[in-house]
Formats: sequence, C-alpha cells, structure tokens
Amino acid sequence: MTEPVIADWRNQPIAEVERDGVHYTLLGTAHVSHQSTEAVREAVSSGDFDLIAIELDPQRHEALFNPDAMANLDLAKVMRENKVAMFAANLALAAYQRRLAEQLGIEPGAELKAASTEAKARNLPVHLIDREIGITFKRGMQRLKFWDRMKIAGGMITSLFADEEVSESHIENLKEGDMLEASFGEFANESPALYSALIDERDQYMAAKLRQLQGGKRVLAVVGAGHLKGLANYLANESAPPSEKISALDEVVSKRKIPWITLLISALVIGGIIWGFAHGGFTKGMDLIILWSVWTAGLSALGAALAAGHPFSVLAAAIVAPFKPFRPGMPAGMFSGLAELKMRNPTYADFMSLRNDAQTLKGWYSNRVCRVILVFIMTNFGMMAGEWIAIARGAKHLFS
Repeated sequence: MTEPVIADWRNQPIAEVERDGVHYTLLGTAHVSHQSTEAVREAVSSGDFDLIAIELDPQRHEALFNPDAMANLDLAKVMRENKVAMFAANLALAAYQRRLAEQLGIEPGAELKAASTEAKARNLPVHLIDREIGITFKRGMQRLKFWDRMKIAGGMITSLFADEEVSESHIENLKEGDMLEASFGEFANESPALYSALIDERDQYMAAKLRQLQGGKRVLAVVGAGHLKGLANYLANESAPPSEKISALDEVVSKRKIPWITLLISALVIGGIIWGFAHGGFTKGMDLIILWSVWTAGLSALGAALAAGHPFSVLAAAIVAPFKPFRPGMPAGMFSGLAELKMRNPTYADFMSLRNDAQTLKGWYSNRVCRVILVFIMTNFGMMAGEWIAIARGAKHLFS
C-alpha cells in the first residue's frame, strides 16, 4: 500500500542551528519514503535556502544518477590494489538496495536524488557532505576483531544471494535511521566500533563539512533522520577547525605491508624445510617441499576450479600458490583472478547486468565480472586451507 504524499516539508523531522552567521536547517528524511521525497522537493523549491547540502559522497551520488558508471571499472586495478573486499561490499549494498526497490516500489535514496535534481533545476549550489563509503567501511572494519570481521563478511555474502523480502525491522531502520547502518543489519548496534564509524563519525564529518561551506547564509542539509540529533549537536558545539576534523576522520591507518601472520607462516614453512634438510637429509627435505607444494597448489587450483575459472586461471593458481612465503602481500587469488580477467574479459553487458546477477548464485557464475571476483575469493580460500593442512602434516612428518 502506497503511503499518502504530503506537501508540507515542515511536518518532517527538522533541526535548526545558527552558527557563525549561517542558519542551518537539517531536514531528516527516510530513505524509503515517498513522503520524504516530496517533502524534499518542496523544501528545495521553497525559496527559503541559498545552498543545498546532501548526505552523499561523490561515489554514491554518481551511482544514483549514472547506474552505468560501473562499466568503467578497472577490475585489474581493483585486484592489484587488493580492493576486492571493498568491491564485494559495494555489490552487497547494491543488491540490498535493489531488493528494497522491488519490494517497496521506491528507489532507496530517492529523496537525496530529488534534492540534487531540484537544486540544480533552480541553480542552487549543491554540496555532497558525507564521507566516502570506502573510508567509512575501512575505518569500521579495522576496529573489529577477526571473528567480528568474518561475521560482517558472512552477512555481506549472504545478502548477495538472498532473494527474500527485506524484514520489517530493517525497513523501520531505514525510516528512522541510516542506509549503511541498515545494510549491515543489527550487528552495527551490537558493536560500538562499527556504530561509531557508520553513524557517529559521519555525524562529525558532515558537521565539519557544513561549517566549511562557503557562499551560503541559509543552508538546507538533507540527511537521514538517524543523523539529525548527532549532526545538530556537533554542528552547534564542535570547536575544532573543520579542516582538521575532516582530515582526522578521513585518515585510514595503513596496513603493514607484511602482516605478522604472513611472517609467521613464511617462517614456519621455510624454517621447517631447512630443518628437514639439516636433520633428515635430502630425502626428508624434498618430501616437505613436495608436501607443501601439493597441498597449496592442489587446493588453490581446486578453489579456482570450483569458481568455474578458465583452465589457465586454475593453472595460474596452482603455479603461484607454493611460492607464497616468497611473495608476502600478493595473494594467489590475484594471479588467478588476473588470468581469468585476461582469458574472459567482461563485456559491457556484464557490467550492465551486474546488480541483478550479483543477487543469485547462477548470476555469479554466468556474469564475467562476478566470476573474476569469485575466482579471486575461492582461490584464496583454497590457499588458506592448503597452507594450514600442509603445515600440520609437515610438522607431523618432520618429527616422525
């Protein structure tokens, strides 16, 4: 049942802040509401404002107005820069939004799109004030423990293949909260670190962005209702210079190029083989090398094969897997994924159907973009299984 559409935007959740000679009106919206969309249109066209700010970052803004932008994606660059997890997260968010659109008959974020469209039609300056989704995701994930990250990853993978209706509780979250928070489900509420990155940090970021704006004395900020209270508080009371605040909230702690777990595995493998040669002779040393190579090459190749990778992708996985101790930071999946990309280069049609295909298991195997990512992921899972089995069996063989 379609909700009734109203025209009085002042009936919506609103907060007003006066600071440094600028009057800010924060209009709280629901991301899946026809009412909010119409209210935003009326507010922007009211003539009461000379600048419009929107809870979007450039990437999400581009996705709203140009769904074909994904066709320009450089998949090889995504893999070389180890951003496959980020790409998969974006696919999960897109699949979630598509299910919402089909279920509710409204595009999630339609009110944000309407704010931009109406403002441009009236020659009003438009500013995007939200933090880049990739930075928000990275900062949130970096603060979580390993098993919590696995829980989030599992939820995202599940959401890619789910075709059931979005629950009423999630829809209510979107009416009162935030798209990113709802996309990660109830886990955001259980984890202070993730909640901080998804909501509180973005409140601070958007407040600093608003304070940094130039050329407007009557500013309308269109944001999700879940941000209204926090954003108003930081906008009124934050004392740090906005540029410093933005810089601090944009910072992502760089991962060490050689994580300790990689060093540990390399030390175990290389040290064990050297020990085998020194104390068991040439035969035992070679047995350990063969054992390591067979398990890592075999299971990496099996992973690529289960992803329906091209024979050359499977071969690439098998060849590079045993050399992991000598190439820290370069996963086996990167090589098999690049081979898959070379042998089965995605077409424009693959990119255009990406959002639909990513929602089904069949789509992941038929869409060449999805399959490249699947080959990357499955090869790495195979490699992880192979190396730990090889280490365990190697230790047993070494001391037998």
